[in-house]
Parts: sequence; structure tokens; C-alpha cells
Amino acid sequence: MTRDLAVDEALDNPVWAALTGPQAHLGIRRGSAARYDTALSRFAGLGDADPGAWTDAARLADGRRIVVIAPLSEPPEDWRVDESLQAVQMVAPALDGQPDPEAVPLGPPEAEEMLALVRRTRPGPFLARTVEFGGYLGVRREGALVAMAGERMRVPGWTEVSAVCTDESVRGAGLASRLVRAVVSNIVERGDRAMLHVASTNESAIRLYKALGFLERRVIDIVVASPPGPRVP
Repeated sequence: MTRDLAVDEALDNPVWAALTGPQAHLGIRRGSAARYDTALSRFAGLGDADPGAWTDAARLADGRRIVVIAPLSEPPEDWRVDESLQAVQMVAPALDGQPDPEAVPLGPPEAEEMLALVRRTRPGPFLARTVEFGGYLGVRREGALVAMAGERMRVPGWTEVSAVCTDESVRGAGLASRLVRAVVSNIVERGDRAMLHVASTNESAIRLYKALGFLERRVIDIVVASPPGPRVP
């Protein structure tokens, strides 16, 4: 893949790039740390490798656990690290996608249905207002929502495909592939390119995304941690 250093910088630290760029209105920044509104997402990003960035993050966290993507330094000893994991960042710079005639837009009125589908399928973090990131599409069978996919992080030039899930009753019908292509089509129409993050252990999903035209770009570190002091649920 041809390297574009400016683009690479944004993708190397996607939450920070999103919250200091296209999605600044969806979060809060303090110094060298930024996080999304906690009803949208627990994701946070650090802007430099100075341990002082974690002090800024602690002020933003308000005692709540945060999920720091691509941390530039180790959490200080007084932070509680609940989990450290890795995800594969994948990009599709040449994929145009394809609209799907069966896909219907999903928004806040469908939030409860979407949350129910997420609870059944566990595609990853999805909160009460995550739908407000926008770009969500779904497929229904006999009126019931059985599959969906949408958008989450936006960094300059790129939009993340997220919350790809299908109910067990329709697994193997190709709905995930169709919805990813439809979401990508909307992203490309807006002038961005598609990227996504998938757990490095989720080999079946990685195979699916490769088949659709996504390329592995890098492995990205994720730290789930709580700041010093009393913990807020």
C-alpha cells in the first residue's frame, strides 16, 4: 500500500484525530487528552507520549473507566488497568461499496431494537446513544431487526465501519457483507474512504473483511483503564 504520511498519522491515533478534527463536537478535550461523550462511547485518545497526558485523561474520565486506543505511553501506576488487548486496523482505500435495496436507515427511534440486537450478537461496544454517530443501516425479517452496520469514528479522509452484526437466525445469508458494502457506499459518496477495527482474535471477521476488499494496515493497542480515586459505574 502506498504510504501517505499525513493520512497515516491520523489512522495511527484515530480517536485523537477524530476528536481534534471531524468529530470535535461529539466529545471533550482537555490538554493532551480527548474523549467522546460517555453516552456515545467510552473511547478516549491521547495526543502525545508525555505521561502528563494521562493526568489530562484522568480529569476527563471523571472516575469512569475509559478505553484508550493507541496509547502513546503506559498508564501511570495509580491507574487501574482492567484489560489490554489488540485490534487489527483495516482500510479499504479502493472499495466503492454497493447500495442495498433491502437496507433501511436506522436512527434514535430504533435505538432499543439496535441495543437488543447488540446484546444478542455482541459485535463490540454499543451504548444508548451510539446510534447518534449516524450512518446506520439495517435489514428486517418479518418486521424484526436482524442485521445492521453503521459508522463510528471519523478522521480526516476516513470513516470507520462499525457495529456489524447479524442475528443467529440469519447467519450465513450474506447480510453482513451486504450491509458493509452499503455503509461503505455512503462513506464514499460523502468523499471519505472506509476503515475499521476488528479484534485480532476474530479470525472469521478478518477473513470476511479481506474478502470484501479491506487490507490489514496495522495492529493497534487498546487499554481499558480506570483513573485514580473512587470509581464511578
